[in-house]
Amino acid sequence: MNTKYIFRLFALALLMFVVPYCVVVAQNDESLYIDEEDCGCDLYFIDGIQKTYKDGKFGFKRYDGKILTPNIYTYTDKFQNGYCKVVKEDTLVGLIDSTGREVIPCLYQDVDYIREGLVRFQKDNKYGFLDPENNVVIPNKYLAASSFLEGKAVVAVAIDSFTVLYGYIDKNDSMTIKPAYEYAMPFVEGVAVVKQYDRFGMINHSGKEVLPIKYLFVSNMIDGLFWAANEDGFALFNHKQKPLTPFVYQDANPLSERLYPIMRDGKWGYINKKGKEKIACQYDVASPFKDGRAMVMKDKKYGIIDYSGDYILPLEYDEAGMRSQAYSYNEGLAMVEKDGKYGFVDRDGDIVIPLIYDGAFHFADGLAPVCKDGKWGYINADGEVVIPFRFQIASFFEYGRAEVYLNGKAHKINTKGQCVKNCKNFYN
Repeated sequence: MNTKYIFRLFALALLMFVVPYCVVVAQNDESLYIDEEDCGCDLYFIDGIQKTYKDGKFGFKRYDGKILTPNIYTYTDKFQNGYCKVVKEDTLVGLIDSTGREVIPCLYQDVDYIREGLVRFQKDNKYGFLDPENNVVIPNKYLAASSFLEGKAVVAVAIDSFTVLYGYIDKNDSMTIKPAYEYAMPFVEGVAVVKQYDRFGMINHSGKEVLPIKYLFVSNMIDGLFWAANEDGFALFNHKQKPLTPFVYQDANPLSERLYPIMRDGKWGYINKKGKEKIACQYDVASPFKDGRAMVMKDKKYGIIDYSGDYILPLEYDEAGMRSQAYSYNEGLAMVEKDGKYGFVDRDGDIVIPLIYDGAFHFADGLAPVCKDGKWGYINADGEVVIPFRFQIASFFEYGRAEVYLNGKAHKINTKGQCVKNCKNFYN
C-alpha cells in the first residue's frame, strides 16, 4: 500500500494557475502576467491594518491612514492574533505588534509567533525561547525545536557525532521526556506522535507509550480520533488508542465534518466517527464535508451530497479546469460547471444564478468574479452585475481587495469597483 498519509485541504489556487479559457482567448500575451512587485499583491487590510509597498520594501498603515511602520521590511507575513513576522535585509527576522512596535527585534535567523507565552527563535543555527519582551528564557542550544504546546516543546539534541534524537522540555528547560526518538511531534489532546526504528506510536505527558511504536504511520489526534497505518492499510482509532475499523483503507481524510472520506479498493466513500461506513465506497473523488455538503465525482461527472448520501446536486456536472472552490459552498452558494458554462446553486441544489458564464470563481465579500464574452466583472448573490465586465483577469476578493488586469496592467480594487492600488490609467 501507499504509506504516505494525505491530508487533503482544498486551498485557494493561485490566480495564474486557474485562468479560464476565455482569458486566453481575450489576450494571450505575456504582458498580462506582471510580477508580484508591480501588481501590489497582498496589499489588503487585516484587522484594519494594511501592508504598504515602496521601492522594494514593505511597511504597514492603519485604515485611517496613520503610518504604523515605514517601508523598511524586505518581507512581511500576515497579522495573526495581533502580531506579524517581518524580515529586514532578507535574513533578519522579528515580530511586530498591531501598533508597529518591534516586540521581537529583527535580530534572528527565524522566530515563530507567540505560543503559550514564549517565542521560539533561531540564532547561530540553534534554537531557544524568548518572552514577548525579547528576554531569553531558554538559551539557543537546541539543534531543532517546536513551539510550546500543552506546556511542552519538542527539541533535538546531539547524542554523539552521528546521532540526533528528539525529546521534550518544559518551560523551565527541564528535559521532562528524555531524547529517545528519531522523530517527535508536539502534544495534541494529551498525546504526541513519536518515531523509533522507522515505526510510529504515541506517548502521553509522562513519556509512557500509550500506542505501541509499531505502525508505518500515525496521524495527530483530531477531536479524539486518529489514523494509523500498517502493511494492510489505514484504520481509525479512538482516544483510548482502540481501533474502530479494520486496516482496510488505502487513504482517508480526517479534516471533515461528521463523516470522513475513506478510500477502499480504489473508490471513495464515507465513515462516521464511530468507524461505521455510512456512504458506500463508490466515487472516484470525494471531498470532506463542509456545512453539511460534500462534492463527489463518478465517471468524470460531479455532484453534491448530504450526510445521508442523497444527491443535493445530481452527478451530471463537469470540472474542466482547476477550481479551488468548485462545488464547495461559499456564502451559501456553490459554483458549478456544465458544458463549459458556469453558474451557482444554493444549498438545496437549485440553480439561482444561471450557467451562462465562460468562467467564474467563488463568492467572497458578497461578490463573485465571472467571465462573459472574454471580459471579467463581478456579480452579487442575486446575479446582478455590480462591477462591469471590463477586465482581462479578475480574482476573487480577500479582505476587501481583489486583483484585476486592465489593458495588461494589474490593479487592486475594493468591493465598490474603485481602484485602490496602481491606479494610473485605470479610469481612462
